Amino acid sequence: MPSPLISTAQLAAMLDDPTLVIVDTRHDLMNHSLGRESYAAAHIPGAIFMSMDDDLAAPKSGSNGRHPLPTAETFAKTLGTKGIGNDSTVVVYDQGSSMFIGRLWWMLKWLGHEKVFALDGGIAQWQKEGRSVDALAVNKTARIFVGKENAAMRMTIDDTAATLGKADRRIIDARAPERYRGEVEPVDPVAGHIPGAFNRPFPTNLRDGVFKPAEELRAEFELLLAGRSPENIIHQCGSGVSALSNMLAMEHSGLHGSKLYAGSWSEWCQHPTRPVAKG
Repeated sequence: MPSPLISTAQLAAMLDDPTLVIVDTRHDLMNHSLGRESYAAAHIPGAIFMSMDDDLAAPKSGSNGRHPLPTAETFAKTLGTKGIGNDSTVVVYDQGSSMFIGRLWWMLKWLGHEKVFALDGGIAQWQKEGRSVDALAVNKTARIFVGKENAAMRMTIDDTAATLGKADRRIIDARAPERYRGEVEPVDPVAGHIPGAFNRPFPTNLRDGVFKPAEELRAEFELLLAGRSPENIIHQCGSGVSALSNMLAMEHSGLHGSKLYAGSWSEWCQHPTRPVAKG
């Protein structure tokens, strides 16, 4: 199975591919307009913009978290509107932190689209290497995207709750250590973590702005898995976004099949009956 990551050099060599759709998914949790503003100022040539809030999430109900998943049907329509078809090769990038690249990558996989890659190092690495950017807004001709949901890739809040206390399962929380421990909570209404979850902050996957070598990541995750099957690993974070850096790292290292709890902490903590741990 090929790596889900693509290098800047590989992307540069593909720019003339007529099937290529480059997607800028930059975002900021504290300034939701910053991603779109950054795209308008400078982006990889030919890239379109997809909003974390508007395109990659459904409306919030007050109990479904900060970035609830849209239905498969709604998201397929969004993809088509953006000019992504079933024959498209999609390359996703963010600012380079790996915090946001996984969301669209995972959502396309969730609908059965295999030709999707995350740009290792994001636009920061692209610009560090002196590659060109432009400020020309790009709108692709609308397409028809036909997808089929792979429900086995995701965990609901009830699915996740049902794994608590099961020795063969492991929840990996990608948030910053102080948020995981419940010492601070800058975004969500309750501080803490899902009982039994292990903390692996998503920046751990990177060195010098790009993902660590596959062999090194595999060794790190095998210690965390402690003999568990990758299929029994559940990733979560604040809202089902940065957790996917950990999934990308696992897939890149050859540990395939882990799952996403898309609602993550922001959904979990909106339900008072769900247990909360600290420390």
